[in-house]
Amino acid sequence: MFQKVKNQIMLITYADSMGHNLKELEYVLDTYVKDAIGGIHVLPFFPSSADRGFAPVTYREVDQSFGSWEDVERLASKYYLMYDYMINHVSAHSPEYLDYLEKKDNSAYRNFFIRYRDFWKDGEPTQEELEKIYKRKDGGPSVMAEFADGSRELIWSTFSSEQIDVDVNQPEVKQFIRKNLEFLSQHGAALIRLDAFGYATKKPGTSCFFLEPEIWSLLEEIQDILTAHGIRSLAEIHETYFTQLKLSERGYEVYDFALPLLVLQALYFGDAIYLKNWMKICPRNQFTTLDTHDGIGVMDAYHLLPDEEIRRTLNELYKISPVSKEISTKSSHTYFDAYQVNCSYYSALSEDDEKYLTARAIQFFTPGIPMVYYQGMLIGENDYELAEKSGSGRDINRHYYTLDQVGEAMGRPAVQKQLRMMRLRNSHPAFQGELEILDSDPHTLLLRWVNGGEWAKLQADLKKGSCEITYTDQGMIQRFE
Repeated sequence: MFQKVKNQIMLITYADSMGHNLKELEYVLDTYVKDAIGGIHVLPFFPSSADRGFAPVTYREVDQSFGSWEDVERLASKYYLMYDYMINHVSAHSPEYLDYLEKKDNSAYRNFFIRYRDFWKDGEPTQEELEKIYKRKDGGPSVMAEFADGSRELIWSTFSSEQIDVDVNQPEVKQFIRKNLEFLSQHGAALIRLDAFGYATKKPGTSCFFLEPEIWSLLEEIQDILTAHGIRSLAEIHETYFTQLKLSERGYEVYDFALPLLVLQALYFGDAIYLKNWMKICPRNQFTTLDTHDGIGVMDAYHLLPDEEIRRTLNELYKISPVSKEISTKSSHTYFDAYQVNCSYYSALSEDDEKYLTARAIQFFTPGIPMVYYQGMLIGENDYELAEKSGSGRDINRHYYTLDQVGEAMGRPAVQKQLRMMRLRNSHPAFQGELEILDSDPHTLLLRWVNGGEWAKLQADLKKGSCEITYTDQGMIQRFE
């Protein structure tokens, strides 16, 4: 029996981030974590040609270096699992794209991919059209396809040359998506994360990002497929909170990617005003984050923080972690100097245990289901060596822990305290109730969850970077230690 989504913390991890494979990951969870988590987002564990799993060759297999479907499904019997589905693209080494390169117009997959010559009026975008596109790499969103017959032409590629966009409007692609989603639904998934979802809809003369109403038709089609199998979807979209509110109002669960920068701003400057405002208006059907495999979102906090506060927060972060300014992800999404900041959340808080645990407490009291990244669960600092070795800035927050290193980290008092906090968040009945935002001074965040006669309260002193948690236990008031 596979587990379904519940209001308990979701761990985010790669299959080989804590130990070398899925069996060792299971050992870590059974040995150290137990009831501190209820679910796991197992980052892409499929055979992939790039981007640490996000250029999937197929969804029908588990990368042999990680294990097998038996290993995945065993985890699914203990925890609710979220799998990634790259709605926007496939690997340049996928059977579909390789067949297309070999046979071109005679390929069964000739309509899968977006040819520039067909998409644009004159075979390529004008400078004005190019400037409108939400780009994720320098130049146009394309790659030069080289066919077996010696011909070459531009094909749409939003991300790297190993990630080839598919045309979601084509019947063949719709069927491809359906078959893959149905397969994943039958192999342990409780939740499907729709990676790069906003980039799936494209039209000449637009941003080619989250186009309405097309995006809603696509999401409805996907949700209909999943609902038939009792599975939920979570669209991964980095945009302003207005987009998340639109999704939430239509009944879809959403990510809270705004919270990380809001919490940093609050703890850097002892200022509760913007964080309190977000607590009041944020969707209740959300999954909250502080850290992820990508980085700390900037665009997501736009309009929730004034521009000058975003710049002030980024400048403070760069003082603490100067290398982050050089390696952070940039794109045309934002006129700030980063789209996402590459930095571990612990390092972003000067590797101060008390401030870090206060940030985590704020997340656990924020409406929604908390997601905790594995490096955050182990309270890990920036891995400069890995980032330099790989040449990928995001690897600064993607440390590979051996089993011995996991055991060492688990022995730290701060890690143990965070695990106790996680267990309290998972088990206390108050978090199944309603949030009250209590009156407090401008430097204090005072939150209380209430469910019948049970309650849990957080008092966070943002100037000091400290907090106190109190809660009821069968009528008795307890203080979290």
